[in-house]
Amino acid sequence: MTRALIADDETHLADYLRSQLQQLWPELEIVALARNGDEAAKQIAELSPELAFLDIQMPGLTGLEVAEGIEGPTRVVFVTAFDEYAVEAFEHAALDYVLKPIKTERLARTVERLKVALATPAEPDASLAQALHKLQAPAAALPRLRYIRASQGELMHQIDVREVRFFHADDKYTCVQTADAEYLIRTTIADLVAQLDPDEFMQIHRSTVINLAHLSGTRRDEASRLFVRVKGFGRELPVSRAYVHLFKAM
Repeated sequence: MTRALIADDETHLADYLRSQLQQLWPELEIVALARNGDEAAKQIAELSPELAFLDIQMPGLTGLEVAEGIEGPTRVVFVTAFDEYAVEAFEHAALDYVLKPIKTERLARTVERLKVALATPAEPDASLAQALHKLQAPAAALPRLRYIRASQGELMHQIDVREVRFFHADDKYTCVQTADAEYLIRTTIADLVAQLDPDEFMQIHRSTVINLAHLSGTRRDEASRLFVRVKGFGRELPVSRAYVHLFKAM
């Protein structure tokens, strides 16, 4: 049986979508109703449903951010009142979308499309990642970072970005990992990406950016999830499927 999650902060809309899906696709099992993006991301990771119907604008993580963070084979349908540009991007990305207010005829076409899609193996889709990045790209490039002031305990340190192995968002802070120490900054991953040289740094997850000069290798596990190894760091870092395509040319 195919399982699905619905995420929408407007509970009456989530309930309506569930009722419509139950009528159009009786075999579909709705395993969870998430009230915000953080809850959706957690439940997708725990339940690994085949489908996730994600509202784009939710408290916490947006639907776009939830989609970027999916590690397993869950397919995404955006439920959105977004503008035509975004809808067109999702369409070219081979994902489906349902515009609010939801129309039964359109949802029926979505159901048929999903049944066909589920009959084929899930693959990370480069066009999905490109569409997501295009929608969330910063309006203007900031000056490239050369040094970062970061704290370690009560001390502040001036760190050359070339010495940074990777950045990783952790709760309220972003960790700056060098070969021999970890420091903290308050700059978000999104702001760092806008300021780092894209020829030297690569985002591999919504919470992680690596320094390509210190990349030592990659590995896929039995579930085809991709991990990277960084010089001088013992633990592998996961690559979310929205960024897997970046490694195909390497």
